[in-house]
Amino acid sequence: MAELFRGIWVIAYRDLLRFIQERSRLVSSFAMPLLFLVIFGAGFSNVIGNLTPGVDFIQFIYPGIIAMTVLMGSLMSGLSVVWDREFGFLREVLVAPMSRTGIVLGKAAGTALIALGQGLVMLVLAPFVGVTLNAMMVLKLVPLLIIVSLSLSGLGILIASRMRSQQGFQMLIQIIIMPLVFLSGVFFPVNNVPTWLEVISKVNPLTYGVDSIRQVFLGADSSTGVTVFGHTMSILDDAIVVAAIGAVLVALAVWSFSKRE
Repeated sequence: MAELFRGIWVIAYRDLLRFIQERSRLVSSFAMPLLFLVIFGAGFSNVIGNLTPGVDFIQFIYPGIIAMTVLMGSLMSGLSVVWDREFGFLREVLVAPMSRTGIVLGKAAGTALIALGQGLVMLVLAPFVGVTLNAMMVLKLVPLLIIVSLSLSGLGILIASRMRSQQGFQMLIQIIIMPLVFLSGVFFPVNNVPTWLEVISKVNPLTYGVDSIRQVFLGADSSTGVTVFGHTMSILDDAIVVAAIGAVLVALAVWSFSKRE
């Protein structure tokens, strides 16, 4: 067991170091979330106030932007898998006395650390955009960001297990990111949309990540909360759903990884 945890840490630490050293990736990881925050925040600043009194669009969208940042960092976990495969490092890892589960968990853990850091950096913007933030809220957000990032990294690794080129992986990820983001309630309450769109949104794991983070900022009694079969999801409910979906995705990633390699 000690060897397993050591192997997980070594793989996670390597991915963390490589991310820090790649300045272009470090900067670009914040570009799209900031772009959405500025453009959508300025363009639709009065929209949400009409739906939810007392909540302007910046306050509504900000938690979603944090979740979006974590999503993008998490899905890119698979990029390191494809990169290692292309340059032969993955073969060296596979011949090491370590299970496929340990390799996948190591990749997921490294991604979670990176995504957590990205999410925490985005919190620095809160005072500048008029969003209230205190130490207790940060303490609540940290475990939520870890759960969301670990869960979504499973999806990134699962996709990467089927890809052979970095270009192909990045193109597919870009196609996947947009539907996940727009159907997760980042920009609009998922309870106020047509039924078919609501159903699709509520099978999206990011929806529950966005909802849990938004409840930390707006409060559990916010009318923008996600309801499932008439039940308004609490932070704990959202976390359980995301963790359960994440466990399935990681298990599928381990299975797919073992079959392909």
